[in-house]
Amino acid sequence: MRIRKALLATVIIAIILMVSVISLQQYYVAIALGVEVLLVFRREIWHLARYRRLPPFDERFQENVKKAARNSFIYMSVAIVFLTLAYAINIDYVVDYEPLQVISCLLVSSGLVYLLGYIFYDRAEPKLRPGELKRFWTFLRILGIGFGAAITSIFLHNVISLLGVEEPVFFIIGVLLAPSAMAVGLVGSLVFFIKGISRKQLPEIGQPDDEVIKA
Repeated sequence: MRIRKALLATVIIAIILMVSVISLQQYYVAIALGVEVLLVFRREIWHLARYRRLPPFDERFQENVKKAARNSFIYMSVAIVFLTLAYAINIDYVVDYEPLQVISCLLVSSGLVYLLGYIFYDRAEPKLRPGELKRFWTFLRILGIGFGAAITSIFLHNVISLLGVEEPVFFIIGVLLAPSAMAVGLVGSLVFFIKGISRKQLPEIGQPDDEVIKA
């Protein structure tokens, strides 16, 4: 019952915010807010539209929602810190956009993080072996470390440049090394993510991965 009330309250608040930003002629923000609501509540909205009732909120669903919401919150918190620093020191390719446009991208991306997180916990994680799950999180950590290194290097490079000093180290890390680590982490984690989703069930012990029937 509490989840249903929270869902209803969230949708009402989102509608009020959408009407408010539309009245201010900030249409892209309203669109972004609507897209995020659809991404986060796609399951509930689909059931309401098709079956005229909300889907069951069992313990597994609630646990997956909590973990996905936690990941989305962490992503948004880190992104807000980075964007604040970016505007503070005028980092290129960020300050070129209006703040409300950046907020729109942040809303949509946070919704995507929630959606991907929920799909992983609901469909991929239960069908990955312990070793595969460990490698998935390893690649995801590499992605996070690369992302953090890129942000830190860009920030330090711009700060040092403001002091009138030319330095190549942080520039190379931010432009070459960190993106390479991010690419490795992204590709590796996507491989296991797709592998988990495509499986019909967890393979038996000793059964090769290539013998698993794909969905």
